Amino acid sequence: MTITIYHFPPSAPSRAALLTARVLSLNVNVKEINLFKKEQLKQEFVKINPQHIVPTLDDNGFVMWESRAIAGYLVGKYAKDDSLYPQNPQLRAVVDQRLYFDCSTLFPRIRAICFPVLYLGETKVTEDKKTALHEALAFIEKFLHGKKWLTGDSCTIADISAFASISSALAIGWNIGNYPNIQAWVERCKTLPGADENDVGAKQFGAAVLKNMEPGQI
Repeated sequence: MTITIYHFPPSAPSRAALLTARVLSLNVNVKEINLFKKEQLKQEFVKINPQHIVPTLDDNGFVMWESRAIAGYLVGKYAKDDSLYPQNPQLRAVVDQRLYFDCSTLFPRIRAICFPVLYLGETKVTEDKKTALHEALAFIEKFLHGKKWLTGDSCTIADISAFASISSALAIGWNIGNYPNIQAWVERCKTLPGADENDVGAKQFGAAVLKNMEPGQI
């Protein structure tokens, strides 16, 4: 069995896919694709993934991408039970809702702050972008009310995905002091297998953003 994940450590979605593999205790071959150096545009990688994005999974010749889809696939094929992605339709629907929230709201609002700084030469962050991210975090805070994890008492791939996203925000200095539920949840997420590896990538991301950002923007 050979599982390869094409990975870029600063990328939150890429870290989410790899973190899922670590939580599942899978033996994976990690091949780094440096987006800062545009290695994703090399012909050999485009042949594997014409959309040329990370993470990309190659499971013995079965190739797919999109971090949340990869996470669901890995759990479905390799998990010993369904706790990370329940089979029960209602429980799974809640996990999916949280995943889609990360995909459509949380991560894009982090990206809206960081992408222009990394790639478009911007050095400041506008107040509307800050407000939008705080709004997303306020929803996460509500999701966690009375719960240890985003959907209940067990960690799921929704937690893994959102943790990868929020760790990127924390790495650029985002203050979550007003979100006690998130603070406690982040500490729980830090106990997951692979969390230290996620932290290394998040710090690389934060350093790259802060290098180009004017002081005092966050």
